[in-house]
Amino acid sequence: SSAVTYTRDGMVAMITINRPERMNRLDAEIVDGLHDRWVQFMGDDAARVAVLAGNGKAFSAGADLKNVPHHLYHGMPGIGFPVDKPVVAAVQGWCIGGAMVLTTMADIMIVSEDAKFSYPEVKIAFSGGLISNLVTRIPHKIAMELLLVGDTIDAKRAYEVGYANKIVSLDQLMPTAMDYARRIADTAPMPSRMLKRFASETLP
Repeated sequence: SSAVTYTRDGMVAMITINRPERMNRLDAEIVDGLHDRWVQFMGDDAARVAVLAGNGKAFSAGADLKNVPHHLYHGMPGIGFPVDKPVVAAVQGWCIGGAMVLTTMADIMIVSEDAKFSYPEVKIAFSGGLISNLVTRIPHKIAMELLLVGDTIDAKRAYEVGYANKIVSLDQLMPTAMDYARRIADTAPMPSRMLKRFASETLP
């Protein structure tokens, strides 16, 4: 599916949500595309690590409310398909709702200075429930504020609370994510996959 593309640079797979004209909103086609790309990544023996990105001004503006994907879990690495290779998320602009779930499933997250995170489901009276994993991945009180109040946090706040690993300028977003990915790829692949599996088992 052209909705989610897969390329590889050496040992680094690039998985890109590719609907920039619609701010990469998550619909059924994109969820299915993500699932297929995780399957492809795990079957690609040459790929040791993946960089997950969104094409355009936004990483993803969340679920398409005109075409809500009721099987969102299907596109989530580690939930919809077992992924024990490391995943680095590169996030710019808006990252809303279901897109936040995607980033919580990544192991490392690089954000641009304009990144903004929001989980507005409490305001629109809709939730798929997957986001509850946020509580295990950033401090409980910060997660509950995002979930229960529905306010937006910016890149600086995401970094301060340990949700993001690094903030960079927009033009440095992909180079930095690729640098992290290459450094992970240069390590021995079996220990990194084993460590990820152990970490995943530790997290609910």
